[in-house]
Amino acid sequence: MICSVFFLFLARNKLQANSLLQHSTTTFVSKLRRISSRTTTNMLIHSAPGELDNGDEKKEPTEPTEQLNNFEAVCSKSGAYQRNAAKHRHHIDSDTDFPIEAERYHLHIALACPWANGVLQLVYLKGLEDIISHSVVHPTWGKTSPDPNDDHYGWVYRKPTDEPVANPYGHGSFPCDDSLILPAYDTGLKSVRQVFNECGDQTGPYTTPCLYDKVAKRIVSNESMDILRLINNEFNALAKHPDFTLYPQDEKLKEELEVLNQDVIYPKINNGVYRSGFAKSQDAYMEAVTDVFDGLELVEKKLTDQRFLGGDKFTWLDLRLFNTLIRFDPVYVTYFKTNKKRIADYPALLGFCRDVYSIPEIKQTINMNHIKTHYFTSHAKLNPYGIIPIYDGPDLEAPHNREDL
Repeated sequence: MICSVFFLFLARNKLQANSLLQHSTTTFVSKLRRISSRTTTNMLIHSAPGELDNGDEKKEPTEPTEQLNNFEAVCSKSGAYQRNAAKHRHHIDSDTDFPIEAERYHLHIALACPWANGVLQLVYLKGLEDIISHSVVHPTWGKTSPDPNDDHYGWVYRKPTDEPVANPYGHGSFPCDDSLILPAYDTGLKSVRQVFNECGDQTGPYTTPCLYDKVAKRIVSNESMDILRLINNEFNALAKHPDFTLYPQDEKLKEELEVLNQDVIYPKINNGVYRSGFAKSQDAYMEAVTDVFDGLELVEKKLTDQRFLGGDKFTWLDLRLFNTLIRFDPVYVTYFKTNKKRIADYPALLGFCRDVYSIPEIKQTINMNHIKTHYFTSHAKLNPYGIIPIYDGPDLEAPHNREDL
């Protein structure tokens, strides 16, 4: 205000005043932006850092779009998170375009993703690792197009010997470890997006798990629940463990699990943590985080008296719950602001996690480094500098003492 009055006083006419005022305002804002880019991001002056780690100026990235965020679907006007639905949902059967054949199908997997993690676990539990191939992406989202005007960041492929990658804002150095696996059927693939694009899907979201037919060159499904059922039911003739199943035959138990999933496990816990973490209003966050802990309290009570959600049988719903719970303390408590309590504060839930983790086929797929690296480095708007907290969660190797429940 003082600057404006000063220039107006000096100006001899209205035209000069407007010109001088515009010039002074532009100069002042420019200087302010340069100053703010050098202050800590904790002050929240801007939504993204304005400098590289070496102090060189760089152009601020564009606002994340729906394509930019595979995990982040659009938010409602109230700021509530709304997940995108899977678009590819075909069936594998001898009577369809996707017959049951060994070595025909491939899974694109992100070990960080709870949905993809569960699918890979079932591949091993059924003994189908030699029948259905898989590849593993880098946990940090990378640019998926050489087009400088294309701002999409998503799951990308790297070799273990490649140089470390930075987060979408150019910060950090996240190694290419030995867990990375290129698709053997096409080692030139650069990203999961490329798989979708080559199958005619140009809009995404480009998600994992993605079940791909190497012969037909088509995506069978990118819906994890559908893929679980396909792997569980359709490949028994080729499986090492055909009698293993995640889906009980008892009709009453099947219905109980479906209701529990629809009412509690998926909306309040599996998806509840994302609703909390990606909420864009306080009201939306409060609704989501309340749901999360209401759900956890209910399941804690249920698992106090029984080993699994369906009693003494390990089912698909236990698998889905487990993959959210083991990410809760090392990631969600901090990153998604679900910090009312930890899983370590729930005796039954912690015991359940240790129990499921003790299953060798499941344990071998858990990569806490990939889990933490993905969340804390890929959503750059939430964590601009890609700093990864040190905590890995409670000790999952400790005895669970749940055999007698």
